[in-house]
Amino acid sequence: MKKVIIPTLLIIGLVYSCSSSTDKSANSAEDLQKTTTFAFSDTVKLDTFKVALIGKDTKDMQLLFTIKSADGNEIYRQEIKAEELLKNYIATADMKKESDKMKFLKEEIAYFFEEHHFLEPAVTADEQPDKNVPDKTFYNELKKSGLNGFDYRLGKDHNVYIAWSAKEQKVKIYYKCC
Repeated sequence: MKKVIIPTLLIIGLVYSCSSSTDKSANSAEDLQKTTTFAFSDTVKLDTFKVALIGKDTKDMQLLFTIKSADGNEIYRQEIKAEELLKNYIATADMKKESDKMKFLKEEIAYFFEEHHFLEPAVTADEQPDKNVPDKTFYNELKKSGLNGFDYRLGKDHNVYIAWSAKEQKVKIYYKCC
């Protein structure tokens, strides 16, 4: 009896361990997301920031970045193609394999909500607009309102700075640069 039970248990354990590890790798791309809260469209109430990697492989994936206000309304949505992010970094990094590309995209998600991206306030009273400010009126509005900002990168030398315009009731870009 022992001769039959022990091999049977070993086979069941082997089958279970193989099936569970393939399930994890198949779902890894679908489960990549990060969420945090930050006072953005209001100085007191917290908005929800979410970034998620959507798609099956790096050719078709995109990074979806959304911000929802404290009352649950989506106030910002940016879709960034994974291919575009990768294209900006492939020359400087060794990303020939799909696993290397996935590792890079996972690092981008982790990097997205690092503390230095949350700008309190978006613009200080002594800052002056320069050539990278697309809308000087909005820039000056931010100086007066004291609302916070957020920055993220679209590529190696392409950062976007966004903030809430209380006047226009929407998220706007207030700075673009390297």
